[in-house]
Amino acid sequence: MTTPGRELYDDRHFFEGYRRLRDTETGINDAIEIPAMNRMLPSVQGASVVDLGCGTGQLARRLADAGAVDVLAVDSSWRMLAAAARHPRIRYLRADIDELSLRRCSADLVVSSLALHYVADYAGLVQRVAHWLRPGGRFVFSVEHPICTASDPMTGWRRIAEDTVWPVDRYASEGPRTQTWIVEGIQKHHRRVATLIGGLLDAGLELTGVDEPEPSPAMVRRHPHLAEHLRRPPLLVLAARRKQPDPSVPGR
Repeated sequence: MTTPGRELYDDRHFFEGYRRLRDTETGINDAIEIPAMNRMLPSVQGASVVDLGCGTGQLARRLADAGAVDVLAVDSSWRMLAAAARHPRIRYLRADIDELSLRRCSADLVVSSLALHYVADYAGLVQRVAHWLRPGGRFVFSVEHPICTASDPMTGWRRIAEDTVWPVDRYASEGPRTQTWIVEGIQKHHRRVATLIGGLLDAGLELTGVDEPEPSPAMVRRHPHLAEHLRRPPLLVLAARRKQPDPSVPGR
């Protein structure tokens, strides 16, 4: 049976496996995703931040420690939020980001780390994010790269003869995908790069950054298993900005 993303992290077996993986600090989060997100993030000194799919609050804590005055960290998993470390400038909220509603112009920065591939209505969420951002506010997020989510099911590397290959099939056919990762039946949503970027533009946001990060040579030397991520991009990181009003245009 497919486990919807919103319930996945409350599954005890999955949660325990996920925590073991994160504790090793050898996965793509620490080696690839965190450095890439850091390169995209603006200064957060004095900023109000929303973290969508915050998990145990690692990104939220980094932003609070970097000077964010207020971080609203949102996740649907009670296990994740129970494990999150407390911080005087972080407010944790258990809510489904598919349905989250916040005040207009209440955030300087909205972030999301490897969570939006669980969201069914990406376009609707981006429209809401644009509504929450103040003029000049930023939206920075990472997702599994569409090359990785294209095949259905998401089978990962396949052995052909004496080599392994990463299959890319049904790329243009967007929609739910299933995967075995720690447990069986994980559901994610595949979207083309054009759809992910187009959703930002359709919401009136201005694209400011695109990255397909890979592990550094030093990281591969330390952890040789990461070399497989040099053969295909594991992640896509996007950054966008809500435009400032043009003072020359009356009524804006």
